Amino acid sequence: MSRLTDFPRNITPGDPLCQYKLRYEFPTRRRIRLYSIGMATQKELAKLAGVSAGTVSNVISGSARVSERYRQKVLNAVRALNYQPNLIARSLKTNRTRALGIVVPDITIPFFPKIVRGAESAARERGYFLIVLDSEHNHTREVDMMALLHSQRVEGILLVAAGGPERSGGSAAISGPPVVYLDRLPQGVKGDSVSVDDRTSAEMGVSHLLARGHTHIAIITGPLTLKNEQERLRGYRQALYKSGIPVDESLIWAGSFDRDVVARICHRGLFKPGSRPSALFATNGVTGLEALRSIYAAGLQTPRDIAFVTFDELTTDDFFHPGITCVVQPTFDIGYRAVEVLLDRIERGRGNGPLYKIRLPATLMVRESSNQAVT
Repeated sequence: MSRLTDFPRNITPGDPLCQYKLRYEFPTRRRIRLYSIGMATQKELAKLAGVSAGTVSNVISGSARVSERYRQKVLNAVRALNYQPNLIARSLKTNRTRALGIVVPDITIPFFPKIVRGAESAARERGYFLIVLDSEHNHTREVDMMALLHSQRVEGILLVAAGGPERSGGSAAISGPPVVYLDRLPQGVKGDSVSVDDRTSAEMGVSHLLARGHTHIAIITGPLTLKNEQERLRGYRQALYKSGIPVDESLIWAGSFDRDVVARICHRGLFKPGSRPSALFATNGVTGLEALRSIYAAGLQTPRDIAFVTFDELTTDDFFHPGITCVVQPTFDIGYRAVEVLLDRIERGRGNGPLYKIRLPATLMVRESSNQAVT
């Protein structure tokens, strides 16, 4: 069936069963009609474009210079036959998949899609695509997701560790493709990492409360098995130290990413016999959101009854009233820079060169939840 008249009458150029569509931008002698339920091959592209198979390969891979005339012929054939390169075959031939993976703890939390967007943007600009997986804050699932990405032959992985057990994220460093840690670096794990400057950022948030006249400031953390949570606690201590205020250990509430655990901790702290803290600082958005719910559940209001500041924006829009003061991380930049580091590590090879430790500045977004001075 090489002529249009040879095709069955019930098959039309727009029919979805017709894989290859007739195009009229080619010279008449090249107006061949291919009917197939399979995928177009480079040989078929070459036949339609009137060039050699080598020219087609060079245009698709970009491995050699091709004249603009022949390049356009090949691209027209690609459009006419709806050609899609066989990525599996290409990866087997070149040992490159041009694929990266990212594992995040909870894709429903606004913080993580913003990181993914930055990472995807950097990957796309460099000719890579990104596979996104969710560990659901579960270490076992995290290990499974890492193994899945390894089996898909991704060239590198971005990991936001699930937290919890000290071993979280550690398995990623043992074998497989290069790994760059984002936001959270598990205790005892050494690797390339990109995050905010945790200590300085936490100090900035607590210093804001101190500047409003608060001296009885509690802090609720995530899992202290994560280095970023440890650093944010150090920032809290540092802010108090610089203000000449002794640290009250009873105001350090070691929490987790489990909402029920956070709720119980806040309930005890907010209803503690004696005086409750005049302000509360949360070291991450997951903990901060549950702490805020606990404040409201206790019948308290911010900032009238207790001032409140948290790491991370709690929603994608200004949902809370009064608005919540937060330490805003450059989420897009974290994802973008992480891909830059990962691709450089892929080129260098694992274990070659010093570890990257990229720390980006955060900003303080002051809203009503803390913007009332103590009288």
